Amino acid sequence: MATATEFLEIGGLRKSYGQNAVVHNFDLSVKRGEFISFLGPSGCGKTTTLRMVAGFETPTAGSIRIDGREVTQLRPNQRNVGMVFQAYALFPNMTVADNVAFGLKVAKMPAAEIGPRVAEMLNLIKLPHLADRYPYQLSGGQQQRVALARALANKPQVLLLDEPLSALDAKIRVSLRSEIKALQRDLGITTIFVTHDQEEALSMSDRIVVMNEGNAEQVGTPFDIYNYPRTRFVASFVGTLNILRGKVIDAKAQKLVIDDQEIYATRGVSDAVDGEIRSVALRPEAITLAGSAEDQGNGRNRMHGTIEDVNFLGAVVRIRVRFKDNAVSLDTFNSPTVAPPERGQAVTVSFGREDVLVLEGAETA
Repeated sequence: MATATEFLEIGGLRKSYGQNAVVHNFDLSVKRGEFISFLGPSGCGKTTTLRMVAGFETPTAGSIRIDGREVTQLRPNQRNVGMVFQAYALFPNMTVADNVAFGLKVAKMPAAEIGPRVAEMLNLIKLPHLADRYPYQLSGGQQQRVALARALANKPQVLLLDEPLSALDAKIRVSLRSEIKALQRDLGITTIFVTHDQEEALSMSDRIVVMNEGNAEQVGTPFDIYNYPRTRFVASFVGTLNILRGKVIDAKAQKLVIDDQEIYATRGVSDAVDGEIRSVALRPEAITLAGSAEDQGNGRNRMHGTIEDVNFLGAVVRIRVRFKDNAVSLDTFNSPTVAPPERGQAVTVSFGREDVLVLEGAETA
């Protein structure tokens, strides 16, 4: 049996179609009961990886183990996984109850046990009153709940969700993702969730795998992925970000220069070489106008620039400050008693040393 730290093990997984490799040496260990999201743009390999775990795609190389059991070459119905698709995939000629019961019948569960199990599942998704309806009589959110109940009915070891919310409108999507997370937590089922929506991944996951061009760029908690991205891709894909070009002038002291202005970081520079060009990322919420109520604390970095643009958005005023070759955007809360700055006005912005995200890899000058 696998330990709690390695319930689902994916090792060296690769998938190629002819000369086109879509997944490259993918490695991941998932704990029992953990909620993992594969996050990335279209074509990054996240759905292909999920389908290999499900058994719908055969890996070109690598291995997949569930609870210590090798399943790489097994068919989907031999793996004890549940799959929820983006397009619901309900049988239109079957009632809700029959859709939920379908997998149980295929698994040859005794007829006397199927009814109670279906009722249990419909109660779980809070739709027992719709047991006799057909899919066309349900809303999109209700259909996806039924698909989820069907996937859970056989008590799978791993639940796989392939962008299950992308076809729903925004309000229903927010509501259903909360329900899915609550169900997953209550059942304690190991789950992999594929999405291109960063808000979904950040709000639902225990850990996120950010994927790009078939590679896992970074694996970490939502907190770490958002606050400490390691690569330019992760930094720019997750959240809103300012990316500047800086030159390392004293790696030991974590000191850089951006547009002839010195700043300090607290991480990411010590392994650099003096004179190296690095991408420097700053979240808009980390930047404040010097002299504002939020501009507090000794040792903060300060940079002098000029207001390039001001956008009044009601509760928020979005300001863009130009230094020289680089610029940053920041948001301030609207105050009826404080007029926003004007274009062309000289200002000083400040940000903490710990807010400076120095990304991996030197750039060309």
